[in-house]
Amino acid sequence: MSWTRPLPAALAVSVLLLTGSAGCASGDGLGQGTAASPSPVGKVLDHTDDDGRHYRQVARKGAPEVGVEVQPDGSGGWDVRLKLANFRFSPTGAPQRAVTGRGLARLYVDDLPVADLRTLAYRIPAGYLPHGTHHVTARLYADDATVWAVEGKPVEATADVTASESSAASAVPPGGLLAGSPTGSPTGPPTGSPSP
Repeated sequence: MSWTRPLPAALAVSVLLLTGSAGCASGDGLGQGTAASPSPVGKVLDHTDDDGRHYRQVARKGAPEVGVEVQPDGSGGWDVRLKLANFRFSPTGAPQRAVTGRGLARLYVDDLPVADLRTLAYRIPAGYLPHGTHHVTARLYADDATVWAVEGKPVEATADVTASESSAASAVPPGGLLAGSPTGSPTGPPTGSPSP
């Protein structure tokens, strides 16, 4: 029975060679990590917003969408409600990288930043809007501070509101951002430097 010993030994060597080569074919190991690393999201464009933040172009199909509705409240302020599709707010402190359909919304009044939102509701305080018509805009940003864009235009929505009374407290604070609000408190400007 000495002739049967080489066969199991040869089979064992063949199995080791096959599994070893299959393991090598899946990647060369050290530092590659291609299977675990996320793919790039969209394309960063040269075009920027007024704050110098680059647009991140994504395809229309499945792109983030935002709608904004503004209604007067009972105490002279304004309730802002966002409606989102294909988008979720990232938690405060999320890594500064673009993730498909994630980020925050920046709220503007007449092109001045008011608050960064990670919630669907915000209250503009009484007296913030002077007498007249104002444009309230919600624009979506990725966590790396790029602006979500479709066909070269930012993903945003604007509602026009008309304030009928003005007050002494109606001036926009320096820098634009409000210090706080009972609902949807500002989280500060988008963090991270603009992408190249």
